[in-house]
Amino acid sequence: MLELKNVTHVYGNGTRALDDVTLSVPKGMFGLLGPNGAGKSTLMRTVATLQAPTSGSIRFGDIDILATPDRLRERLGYLPQDFGVYPRVSAYDMLDHMAVLKGVASARERKETVETLLNQTNLWAVRKKAIAGFSGGMRQRFGIAQALIGNPELIIVDEPTAGLDPEERNRFLNLLAEIGENVVIILSTHIVEDVADLCPRMAVLAGGRIQLEGAPQDLIAASRGTVWAKTIARDELPRYAETMKVISTRLFAGRTIINILADSDPGDGFAPVTGSLEDVYFATLSRSRTADAAARTLAAA
Repeated sequence: MLELKNVTHVYGNGTRALDDVTLSVPKGMFGLLGPNGAGKSTLMRTVATLQAPTSGSIRFGDIDILATPDRLRERLGYLPQDFGVYPRVSAYDMLDHMAVLKGVASARERKETVETLLNQTNLWAVRKKAIAGFSGGMRQRFGIAQALIGNPELIIVDEPTAGLDPEERNRFLNLLAEIGENVVIILSTHIVEDVADLCPRMAVLAGGRIQLEGAPQDLIAASRGTVWAKTIARDELPRYAETMKVISTRLFAGRTIINILADSDPGDGFAPVTGSLEDVYFATLSRSRTADAAARTLAAA
């Protein structure tokens, strides 16, 4: 179990990237969902011991991460949003080098580790190919392979499917699902489908704060009766945006479908939405922005 309590991080320029984050992450896949700029990468870097928070505490099992970061690093696998490798080195040689850096001293043990990971990530056929020639999906699978060196108990993947085509995305998510049964995996993303497909528990981070936490199906059930939809002409959208809380729009057959947030039937031809994790996510972001705007207004008064 990963436990974060009252974690706050303020950068030198005064930006409050994390604001009193308290979160419990159990074994298995855990989705951290939020828009760009929400503080997800800051939180992932903090948990990965790459930076210390301004205040708060983080524990993984019996490890105090802030007091003894080296103990966590021995059990950590980390795939950041952007990771650098030597592009002209082959996948096999790069994994072998990283295994040395992670303390796998025995040549025989390294060989077994590297070959197992290349097969597990479906990269065996291209093991001698330079990483510079890999596709985006192949690079991400290589990233997971290096993160799995040493049988980590905590794995962090930050925006792992951004930019992947649908086939590579499915292959990558299936790989995460296979390894996520016996370890803690944090999937940090702004892509709702990634969390909906994989994670039995999740949280929404926005404005540096945890806005919502729970099981996706429970959160979807709780949202029913609060989201309503209607098909309108595109030029009608400004009028509805002025009088209602529009949380999302999408085009269908040349017309616009709007989803709004309302605690009761708004009438005017709106129909209740059965509910999806995307509706939960957009509704949560709408409430967060409304609360932030109210706080700014109060502070300026």
